[in-house]
Amino acid sequence: MSAGSDLPRRATAEAIGTALLLATVVGSGIMAERLSGGNVGLALLANALATGAGLVALILTFGPISGAHLNPAVTLADASQGGIAWREVPAYVLAQVGGAFGGVALAHGMFGEPLFAASRHVRAGPAQLLSEVVATFGLLVVIWGCSRRRSQAVPFAVAAYIVAAYWFTGSTSFANPAVTLARSATDTFAGIRPADAPGFVIAQLGGAALATALFRWLTPALPETARRVVVPHAEDAKGGTA
Repeated sequence: MSAGSDLPRRATAEAIGTALLLATVVGSGIMAERLSGGNVGLALLANALATGAGLVALILTFGPISGAHLNPAVTLADASQGGIAWREVPAYVLAQVGGAFGGVALAHGMFGEPLFAASRHVRAGPAQLLSEVVATFGLLVVIWGCSRRRSQAVPFAVAAYIVAAYWFTGSTSFANPAVTLARSATDTFAGIRPADAPGFVIAQLGGAALATALFRWLTPALPETARRVVVPHAEDAKGGTA
């Protein structure tokens, strides 16, 4: 099967995977807030652990199909290093963004919230933007570093990093443009004010670009192994590199 004819299947995997990721992030945030009795730290801990657990499961599930990018920043970084063709990037990104909004709607439906609601959660200022640069830089560093020789560890490494970054970044580590845009449509624990979302997206893309440039220098063979991001998938298996 050619890469082109395989694209709808991979894009569908990206859409479903991203939808389930957002359902996990937003749904666990709603549940945590309702059960924490006003303890924001406890709610954040529950939200972070649920997100990390969900990421492991989703990357293991969809990695063999699409690479389990679930993130436009990862897709763009992958394409920049020859992992996927640039002509496939729009399908991946549209699937991720559409799936992300679908996941928000799904979480809202499960908890009796309006289908979509503009967030009033302010996340603005230089500290927030720096946090997103650091969060996304670290995420791509983990992906590029682990996928070189320890590709089967990537799901666990990514999840561990995101759980940690929930706590060491001031923004609670969105690190994903699709996630950011979709979370602007939820006025719940995980939300971000729509006016603040564009700055987050720019910071995330900048962090991803910095990490990719760094690992291109640290690992000169990067273009030859980039198809392993996030984990080996169907295209790799056909080529005998999985």
